[in-house]
Amino acid sequence: MSFGDRRAKCLAVALVLWCSPLSAQVPWAPGFIETRGLLFPQEAANDDTRAVADVLWRQEGLFRPASWLQLAAGADLRANTHDEVEHVWRLDWEDRHTHRPRLAVRRLAATVAARGFTLDVGKQLIRWARTDVLNPIDRFAPRDYLNVIDSEFLPVIGARAALQLGPETLEGVWTLQLTPSRIPLLDQRWTVLPPEAAGASVVDAGSRFPTRGQAGGRWRHTGGRFEAGLSFFDGFNHHPEIEVRTPTVPGGAFTLTRVFPRIRTYGADFAIPTGWLTLKGEAAYFTSPHNAFPEYGLYVAEIERQIGEWLLTGGYAGEVVTGEERPLAFDPERSLARSFIVRAAYTVDPRRTVAVEAVGRQSGDGYYLNAEYSQAVGEFWRLTLTQVILAGDEDDFLGRYDRNSHFSAALRLSF
Repeated sequence: MSFGDRRAKCLAVALVLWCSPLSAQVPWAPGFIETRGLLFPQEAANDDTRAVADVLWRQEGLFRPASWLQLAAGADLRANTHDEVEHVWRLDWEDRHTHRPRLAVRRLAATVAARGFTLDVGKQLIRWARTDVLNPIDRFAPRDYLNVIDSEFLPVIGARAALQLGPETLEGVWTLQLTPSRIPLLDQRWTVLPPEAAGASVVDAGSRFPTRGQAGGRWRHTGGRFEAGLSFFDGFNHHPEIEVRTPTVPGGAFTLTRVFPRIRTYGADFAIPTGWLTLKGEAAYFTSPHNAFPEYGLYVAEIERQIGEWLLTGGYAGEVVTGEERPLAFDPERSLARSFIVRAAYTVDPRRTVAVEAVGRQSGDGYYLNAEYSQAVGEFWRLTLTQVILAGDEDDFLGRYDRNSHFSAALRLSF
């Protein structure tokens, strides 16, 4: 039995033992089962599937054996009709595979808290972001981009310590290893190959992962008439660069390898609430210790306004490049820069909400519109209907997905 198999079995036993006292001592262990169907009106160039169904069962639980200690565990069980989920049964701990795992540890962490000090150790979600759509300072928050437009954050394995001194908070983060963002599968509609690869065979050569951990720190001020923060990150870009090996003979296959260059980022964020609206933004400057890619900066500035049951947000996401053109990479954050962002959410009543989100490229070459209606049905059910429209030039990040406009319906049972 390999070390990985032994570790997976130990984690499975730990989850069972951890969740057993949850049901016995804690009356509330949240979870849900969600079924989602997606309908695509058009076939894609490399994918003629037009209907996809997903099922997700997420179960979590909390156990507090002492006032200063909290234990948390969670797991995901998935199924999919379009080969986006692995066909093998195993307990995934690392989230490093190209497909979504059928059974995965979503959370397994301990939290120690005493007198303004908090320490979280284990697998957990770590978010620093303040703005919408584009989050330059969120370096410990990889995503699942199998569906590029509907991405979900992935947890990481590490430790986070925070010390609160009045309105000031100092935070340090260390992760055991890189957790990469999961990019679209080569044979599915969310992968759009360049024209020179059209009709050619493409071989996925896997990923080349770094062997060291990652670290970062943040200072955050809250309260008063403004909120602000400064952050630093030393690690790797969770969005991969793509190394392409061209065929050596006519008719041969292109070979693609995912690599993750080392980066350092210096970030800042702020929020200024006023009587009429809230100004907020964040920015990060990306440097390459080994000159693996050109240095650049990303920033987002937004205005948020609450009017009765309406929440309105508008802003701009920008980029400043200080070096040469970047290599081939899958990086939705950079690809969505130089865009205008608009979001409107309306609470019809306590059971119904409507939201519209739109992104338009500054150049006018690409557009994205997401309209969502959500309604609670009874005490435990919720129905969500979503319409996504993508359009634009084929050379634009958004425009290349113009055949991926779709409608989705999700039914969730919470317990």
